Amino acid sequence: MLSVTVRRALRALVVLAALPEGETISGKELAARAEGPANYLSKILHILGSAGVIDAHRGSGGGYRLRRAPEKIRLAEVVRLLDGELVWSGGLLSDGPPAPAGALSAADQTWRTVTEAYRRFLEQTTLADMTKGAK
Repeated sequence: MLSVTVRRALRALVVLAALPEGETISGKELAARAEGPANYLSKILHILGSAGVIDAHRGSGGGYRLRRAPEKIRLAEVVRLLDGELVWSGGLLSDGPPAPAGALSAADQTWRTVTEAYRRFLEQTTLADMTKGAK
């Protein structure tokens, strides 16, 4: 359900979240650790920087780091920044707006349950949660 852009952003943010406080990482090293193309990642990082999620420092000893604690950055924020909406709000097979609750098919009712659970996951999960247990 996550776009390639969001997955690449989250991989980079998890790397940044694992850095010791105050430490930075170069764009090249970040791209290598996040396993993505540096030029594509730099565009993502620019968006995240403009939104106040990360800091970028130029020059010797410069690089990227989180602007806020990993506990303060929710996955939903990253998804909204890069994709606009968290989940498709329409029905399972429809291209239009969702049907009223009473008009939903059994499949659409199940789909609504799944998308709401997914939305809650994104709203509740932080970068800190993503780094727990990671080495």
